[in-house]
Amino acid sequence: MSGSDLIAPGRGRGLVDVLANRYLLRLIVRKEVQVRYRGSVLGILWSYIKPAVQFAVFYVALGVFLGLNKGMNNYAVYLFSGIIAMNFFNEAFGNAARSIVGNGNLIKKIYLPRELFPASSLWVAFIHFVPQVVVLLIACLFTGWVPNFWELGAVFAGFVIIGTFALGLGVVFATANVFFRDAENIVDLLIMVATWASPVLYVWTMVREEVPWLVNLYFLNPLTVAVELFHYGFWHPTVVSGGTWEIPPHLFVVWTPVALAISVGFLLLGDAVFRRYEGSFAQEL
Repeated sequence: MSGSDLIAPGRGRGLVDVLANRYLLRLIVRKEVQVRYRGSVLGILWSYIKPAVQFAVFYVALGVFLGLNKGMNNYAVYLFSGIIAMNFFNEAFGNAARSIVGNGNLIKKIYLPRELFPASSLWVAFIHFVPQVVVLLIACLFTGWVPNFWELGAVFAGFVIIGTFALGLGVVFATANVFFRDAENIVDLLIMVATWASPVLYVWTMVREEVPWLVNLYFLNPLTVAVELFHYGFWHPTVVSGGTWEIPPHLFVVWTPVALAISVGFLLLGDAVFRRYEGSFAQEL
């Protein structure tokens, strides 16, 4: 082995190591799921109950009391498609950001690619995302959901944007959280703001009407684009007229590629930061 092939102790190849250690990744994902539901009577059923309660609260408060469902067909589908998108992001991002500190005892005892921990958080979030999609699909089918190729593609693109963006941000904050525990509080704030900074509980046209100068900045948020892609894929095929909703201009030819580029940029940034500081994780923990 030449000197150029040597790697500093405690440092790996970044997220590439996740692909090379898929067996370990499966073990960590299984462990995370088992730990989460240890001692739980309902187990994975909580993946259905929590979003159902969340949906009911928002639907009654916003749809019924504030009347957002007026003038919009199948508002329940519109609302729930946005909720599951944000639930996926919130769980993936939040758990990834806490994954290194949360597995500190294991990291201090043995060496294994540390990127496996935030990557496993993304997979666990996906496991909880699937039951919510199943419930949404059932609701969509009852409301006449017959999607075309582009609408299915929009859902896939939205999923990729959310997963990439959540993992990128999660790796950045997982690194920061090792050195500054205040990072967890910042993560909580970002998760709280994210739902309201994206068109989950309202329609994007409200932003255009109230603060038109903010629209371009609004769509630079990858989550805004992803939520609108979910709306286009799940909700749009169920209605003839969207009422107060319309497809955002340039959603597919401009904003979707921009959102993908920003998400990949955060992933590359997170990978670089993580690789730079992971050698100090065991010492700081």
